[in-house]
Amino acid sequence: MSFPWANEYKPSHPLMQWLDEKLPLPRFVYNAIGGGYPVPRNLNYMWNFGVLAGFCLMLQIVTGVVLAMHYASSASLAFDSTEHIMRDVNWGWLMRYGHANGAAAFFVVIYLHIFRGFYYGSYKAPREMVWLLGVVIFLLMMATAFMGYVLPWGQMSFWGAQVITGLFGAIPLVGEPLQHWLLGGFAPDNATLNRFFSLHFLLPFVIAAVVVLHIWALHIPGSSNPTGVEVKSESDTLPFHPYYTAKDGFGLSVFLLIYCAVLFFAPNMLGHPDNYIPANPMQTPAHIVPEWYFWPFYAILRAFTTDFILEAKLWGVLAMFSAILVWFFLPWLDRSPVRSGNFRPTFRKFFWVLCLDVLVLGYCGGAPAEEPYLMVSQIASMYYFLHFLVILPIVSSIERPDPLPFSITEAVLGADEAAALKA
Repeated sequence: MSFPWANEYKPSHPLMQWLDEKLPLPRFVYNAIGGGYPVPRNLNYMWNFGVLAGFCLMLQIVTGVVLAMHYASSASLAFDSTEHIMRDVNWGWLMRYGHANGAAAFFVVIYLHIFRGFYYGSYKAPREMVWLLGVVIFLLMMATAFMGYVLPWGQMSFWGAQVITGLFGAIPLVGEPLQHWLLGGFAPDNATLNRFFSLHFLLPFVIAAVVVLHIWALHIPGSSNPTGVEVKSESDTLPFHPYYTAKDGFGLSVFLLIYCAVLFFAPNMLGHPDNYIPANPMQTPAHIVPEWYFWPFYAILRAFTTDFILEAKLWGVLAMFSAILVWFFLPWLDRSPVRSGNFRPTFRKFFWVLCLDVLVLGYCGGAPAEEPYLMVSQIASMYYFLHFLVILPIVSSIERPDPLPFSITEAVLGADEAAALKA
């Protein structure tokens, strides 16, 4: 975002002058997160989640690289090497638990980030590309997390790989060859572990590259804000540093307190006990479930129980992927000229119904595949797609939004013109 009132980077030290001339990295950093990047002055703590997501990504990369030094991607050694990390490697338990709980924390932050985008209309013009790249990041995260869940080679890891890769077998014509290519054979084994370990190590760096594009795309139109009103003057903005670096620092401190509390006092709270049993292809667990952050989509997958034109399994696979792919079309499904849910009373009611619906899907996804959970999953899945494909377009066309403030400054300081001019 380029504003005429944005501060320009002018190094005073000779070393920094020479570096800025030869490689303008200091200028790049200053323009990205320093005083050269004006930010709307009314951002609340819901805008902390982008920075927290970046921190989680770095945490996962660092702990993952350390774990990779001690992990053996072999069906006969993977489980033992994981136990070796936990018991014999100095601080190995901290790396393992930090990585596992870091993945859960990453998804918590990302889900809050996504639903903040839903509420405040962050997908609307001129920020469509920011949103689209964000959805790509989420898809890459899901692939990375699934492959990482397989690596400990416990019971839930093995059977999770068997079930999830088996979904691709439902695709007509190419399904079985695709499933065999993913597994490297007819069942999860050494080839599967080697493939998944390689991709699990590679994909976080791909995510980091897309994050750079995501931030680059964000800096072109600038950050959105709770009112949805665009920046009109210098009084509407503040330099990112020190105002929002301090605010993000406070948010990061709160996040670390919660993360460390889970890490040190309840590290297995979000895991599954069956994954501490070595993988056994001859013994199926009583209840196969993925990690909790997949539960809403797993519930949608299991909601299809009857063949209709296509097999129920294929309908489930298509619906599960469509539940995320529909997010790509949000900038065009929601045609309201008002961005923020704060000024859209009808939209706001349906937004909270959507939040409840996703929580219900999550609960059903973690429950056994039996009644009444299947029926509830079917109803919740139907509402999920109705919200995006029917309710959102209709509401955006017929609702009467509340009056918007003239500017961000007015939203912060009120309609007092003298106060606005002094700001």
